[in-house]
Amino acid sequence: MPKNKGKGGKNRKRGKKEADEEGKRELMFKEDGQEYAQVTRMLGNARCEALCVDGTPRLCHIRGKMQNKVWVAAGDIVLVGLRDFQDDKADVILKYMADEARLLKAYLELPGTLSLNDGGAEDGGQEDSYVHFEDEDIDKI
Repeated sequence: MPKNKGKGGKNRKRGKKEADEEGKRELMFKEDGQEYAQVTRMLGNARCEALCVDGTPRLCHIRGKMQNKVWVAAGDIVLVGLRDFQDDKADVILKYMADEARLLKAYLELPGTLSLNDGGAEDGGQEDSYVHFEDEDIDKI
């Protein structure tokens, strides 16, 4: 049998999982040339369609630094950098985690009509999983 010449498996090549550092990062607010947006759908090839807070739908490109490390899904709140030469396109700079998005909403940076994708309801999500029938509805059946 040949000797193993490598220094580890695939998890070493991917890098360490440092979830505790990500939870402690500083909250970034938008600056000039940036806008908050909610991803409406993923298009593939590191692109997504996002609805910005100013009401403009934009085609966004996920930057290479984020592509394999940060997974962006539909409903996520992101910070996009606007382009000077193309108003209908933008670049995703940062993805906000669920608690950071709640903080942005509390600071009134995000509009109150925006629904946050928390990955699950706080009450366990059991409220919408069944249908209530009245006695009159059952008699009609």
